[in-house]
Amino acid sequence: MPAVPVPDVLGLILAGGLSRRMGGGDKPLRLLGGRTLLDRVLARFAPQCGAGVILNANGDARRFSGFPGKIVPDGVPDHPGPLAGILAGLDHAALHHPGITHVASVSGDAPFLPPDLVARLAAVRDGDAIAVAASGTREHFTVALWPVALRADLRQALVERGERRVGAFLARHGAVPVSWPTEPHDPFANINTPEDLAAAERVLAGAERS
Repeated sequence: MPAVPVPDVLGLILAGGLSRRMGGGDKPLRLLGGRTLLDRVLARFAPQCGAGVILNANGDARRFSGFPGKIVPDGVPDHPGPLAGILAGLDHAALHHPGITHVASVSGDAPFLPPDLVARLAAVRDGDAIAVAASGTREHFTVALWPVALRADLRQALVERGERRVGAFLARHGAVPVSWPTEPHDPFANINTPEDLAAAERVLAGAERS
């Protein structure tokens, strides 16, 4: 199924985490089938985002020198988690893409994203509601479509209330889940451990044989 670009959506790949369960370093730069996870995410995600794609990453941006879009660090100190990356994306959209109303976020370690991700999330957007991807019985909190209009509330949650849980923020805003099947594999499987990476290699090998 070819990707369908949504013209008024900016894509955000989240790569600002500390990757403790992978032993540190940049998970999106780990190799899967000879290509980095980031390259695989970008190949699936970028064609869906009509306004382009940016990368949330902290530290020396030169390690992502091949990335085709802007690299946007957290604007909140001390690595408070994915909400800080999402806020950085919303702030960037408001400053540099004033005609964009929504930002679609994905994790930089999810190499099997579905080609209809952004289109299906965009199909259910309504005002300031957040649309969040789900598969099986699980919602994937960092794979979502965020209204730029929520940036002030998100900043208040992070800075004034010290909120860190993405799920709590989504629940407070009545996020709408959009579900995908988990067969033949979960399209939102992400790589948190060496075991996850080995499982992804098996999925990739099976896809290449079919």
